Amino acid sequence: MEKEINFATQETTEATNENEATSLDLGNDPETADIDSTAEDSQSVVGSAEESKEEFMGDPEEESDEDPQDADSFMRLYEESLKSIKEGEVVSGEIVQVDKEYVLVDIGYKSEGQISIREFVDDEGNLAAKVGDKIEVLLERREDDEGVIRLSKEKAAKIKVWDTIREIYENDGTVKGTILSRVKGGLSVDIGLQAFLPGSQVDLRPIRDMDSLVGMEHEFKIVKYNKRRGNIVLSRRAILEAERVTLKEKTLEIIEEGSVLRGIVKNITDYGLFIDLGGIDGLVHITDMSWGRVGHPSEMQKAGDEIEVKVLSFDKERERVSLGIKQLVPDPWSQVEKEYPIGTRITGRVVSLTDYGAFIEVEQGVEGLIHVSEMSWTRKVRHPSQLLSIGDMVEAIVLNMDISRKRISLGMKQVAPNPWDVIEEKYPIGTTIEGKIKNITDFGAFIGIDEGIDGLVHISDISWTKRIRHPSEVYKKGQEVRAVVLNIDRNNERFSLGIKQLAPDPWDEIPVKFKPGTRVTGTVTNVTDFGLFLELEEGIEGLVHVSEISGDKKGNPLSRFQIDDVIQAKVINVSREEKKIGLSIRKLDETSEKDILRSYLNTNQEATSNLGELLREEMMNFEDQSQPEDPVPEQKEPLPETEVSETKPVTEVENSDSPPEELPSGEKTE
Repeated sequence: MEKEINFATQETTEATNENEATSLDLGNDPETADIDSTAEDSQSVVGSAEESKEEFMGDPEEESDEDPQDADSFMRLYEESLKSIKEGEVVSGEIVQVDKEYVLVDIGYKSEGQISIREFVDDEGNLAAKVGDKIEVLLERREDDEGVIRLSKEKAAKIKVWDTIREIYENDGTVKGTILSRVKGGLSVDIGLQAFLPGSQVDLRPIRDMDSLVGMEHEFKIVKYNKRRGNIVLSRRAILEAERVTLKEKTLEIIEEGSVLRGIVKNITDYGLFIDLGGIDGLVHITDMSWGRVGHPSEMQKAGDEIEVKVLSFDKERERVSLGIKQLVPDPWSQVEKEYPIGTRITGRVVSLTDYGAFIEVEQGVEGLIHVSEMSWTRKVRHPSQLLSIGDMVEAIVLNMDISRKRISLGMKQVAPNPWDVIEEKYPIGTTIEGKIKNITDFGAFIGIDEGIDGLVHISDISWTKRIRHPSEVYKKGQEVRAVVLNIDRNNERFSLGIKQLAPDPWDEIPVKFKPGTRVTGTVTNVTDFGLFLELEEGIEGLVHVSEISGDKKGNPLSRFQIDDVIQAKVINVSREEKKIGLSIRKLDETSEKDILRSYLNTNQEATSNLGELLREEMMNFEDQSQPEDPVPEQKEPLPETEVSETKPVTEVENSDSPPEELPSGEKTE
């Protein structure tokens, strides 16, 4: 478009140089130029040309009567009038012929001018020209090399548009245009000519998505123009500001605290909505949007929405208005106590999840809390997300409420009966149950009993005899096991089980099986600073204290023992309550020494000679004969020297490193 204007200007300039055409002024801008030769001038030229033509042609009947000199003078006048039509001017004409390539237009010149037929064809290919139509054209060239007058309808229209633009600019008017496209720094607008709309002049506030404005039609104000360069700058903001001032005056007359107004959502922030009330903006804070929970203002409204608001406060000096939406309806908490008494079953939507519970929307503006402890009778809920998700519909029972603080306590588990109320009847103490191990911890294993109820087998109740450091040594998760119900604590919701109770306690027989004084054989399972542990049978261990180990007093008596050694000991005590067996190697050794001595003495007695017996018997008889008649208490005579000499080895035994204890009562050396 700019190229076409420059082309017309260039030809106009050339014609001006030839015919000394006057330059055109474009208003107040020294760089701008406008055409002072208006349509009024063009019509005067055409009118003078037509009058000259009539004078020249004259009446045919009178032609013969006129003087040839007068005819020549008329011809000269006609030629001079034609010279007044200058190139670059807009003149009126009439279509006299339409052919395939050109449209012939009579502009009052000595011959018709030509216009390319494409200037009369619209976008759909329809021809908008017919003989007799009056049109305005631009005289591009009076006569080219072929003697043809070149005219242009389009260029004439553009010149007329510039005239309109100048008039609008001077009268501070507005022009209607359509936004064509987005360009660097703003938008391109069609107002008959292509104009530029800067981004800062599009609206009262910055527009992020200017592409959305393409194709829209608005009124614009001409900020400045330059015809020579073909530049036109528009502003829509100037019009909006003027309208805003007018609206503001009207709004200030009606605005007051408590009044209800309609406005348009102008902007959305994290903390609320800005509402255009008509020349003045008000803020609806997020807490005043709804009696209920609002995560973000955009959840309820979007920019451009027309809404009704209530004026909460108005600072006339600072022109600040606080608005509210929820204040248009009554506070729903005023009726909560009547509509939802304690014990009422309600259905609501999960609107928020926290570490301590879930918030349920009972109705618009009313929310209640289900604490994690009120979600299940049986499950240990660590976080509400284990059972609920935002948006879920749930049933709950009203447990408590505090209207002054706008709080309602709800319970989800109360909807169903408490299984702990009947668990004692279903599983009395002593009952044998069967279930899968659900979890294993350091202190025991949890077995699934009923839906949501687990029983604990403590590590101490797994085996009577085995020493178990961790339950995983004997069981694994998912394994089917049997157990006996030991205890049920309904208040604390605890269910105690035992596996070892499935079999009798072997310690019931231990005191009988391992009486004190019994000689036992066992395997060393552990060597400690205070003694040895011997496994007497599977799961049954006894302790040989270090003081009960015989050996060299100068060294460590435990040093000669190692794990898995098989040794013998003597039972010295048994405690069923404490499940302990005391053993002694020292006393076993002492008993063995006594047995050896006793056996030795018995062997010596059997080896006594028959001669000695005979001599002894003779001597006894001799003494009996020599005794008086009165009875005298029998006295033992000393042993013969032969017997005494034979008993000397006994003294050697007594002088050994570990002297034996005295012989049991009733035994004596002979």
